[in-house]
Amino acid sequence: MRLILSYMLWPGLMMVCLAGTEVAMSLGHGVLGFNLIYIGLALTLAVLERYMPHERDWLAQDGQMKADLAHTLLNKGFVQVIVVVSTITGFAHTVGSSGLQLWPAAWPLVPQIMLGLVIMEFGLYWKHRLSHEKAWLWPFHAVHHSVLRLWFFNTGRFHVVDTVMSLLFSLPLMFLLGAPNDIFSWLAAITAFIGVLTHCNVEMRCGFLTLLFNTPSLHRWHHSRDLSEGNKNYGENITLFDHLFGTYFYAYRRPPANIGISESMPADFIGQLKAPFLTPKQSAPGT
Repeated sequence: MRLILSYMLWPGLMMVCLAGTEVAMSLGHGVLGFNLIYIGLALTLAVLERYMPHERDWLAQDGQMKADLAHTLLNKGFVQVIVVVSTITGFAHTVGSSGLQLWPAAWPLVPQIMLGLVIMEFGLYWKHRLSHEKAWLWPFHAVHHSVLRLWFFNTGRFHVVDTVMSLLFSLPLMFLLGAPNDIFSWLAAITAFIGVLTHCNVEMRCGFLTLLFNTPSLHRWHHSRDLSEGNKNYGENITLFDHLFGTYFYAYRRPPANIGISESMPADFIGQLKAPFLTPKQSAPGT
C-alpha cells in the first residue's frame, strides 16, 4: 500500500490543488482560495513526512524553524502583495496594452497557462543557473542552500533579494506580451504548489514525470554537496531548459542526505539577511 501511495502522491496532490484553484478562481476568491489550498497542502505534507519520510534523519530539529518561517512570511507576503496590487490596478493589462500585444488571449485557458509556464520558466531557469555561476548572485541564493535538511517548512527559505531577482527575470516578458492577470495568478499558484512538493521530505516516486517536472526525487540532487550533481536541475517548475542546455541530472541511486554549503551561514534570520552584503566577494560554487 505504501509503495502504491508513493507513486500516487505527487500527481494526486497536484491535481487536487489545481482543481481547488480552478474552483476558487471561478468563484472570484482566487487569493483566499490559493492561501487555503496552500495551507492545506502544507499540513498534508507535514503529516506525510511523519508517516512516510524520505530521510528519517531529516525529521530531527535543526534550530532553523524561526528563520525559515520569517523568510517564508517575508517572501510570500512580498509576492502576494504584488499579485494583489496587480490584480486590483489591472497592472498586467495596462502594461500589456502598451506592449507587443502578442498574447493569444483567444486560446483556451490550459494552453495559455502552458505557454506562460514555458515563457516564465526561461527566465527562472537562467536566474537560478546564474545564481550558481555568478559570485555576486550566489551569496543571496546560498541562504536557501544552507539548509541541512529538506522538508515542507523550509520551502520558502529564500533571501528576499533572491526572490526579487526571480521576479525580475521571469515576469517582464509576460507583461510585454500582454498576458492577463488570471494567467499570472495561475502561474504563481502552480509555482507555489510545485515548490512545496519539491522540498518536502516525503517518499514520492514520480517515474516519467521527473523527466518533465521539478519533482522531489529530482530536486534533491540539486542540493547535493557534490557540485557535479548540485550544479544541475535549475528548472523551477519544468525541466525543459535543463534538457535543452545540458543541465539535467538524475541518477538511479539514492540522493545524498548530507546536504548544505561549504560557507558558514548565521543561524538567525537577521544574520541571514545581512550575510550576502557582508560577504560580497565569496565565490559561486564551482568557480
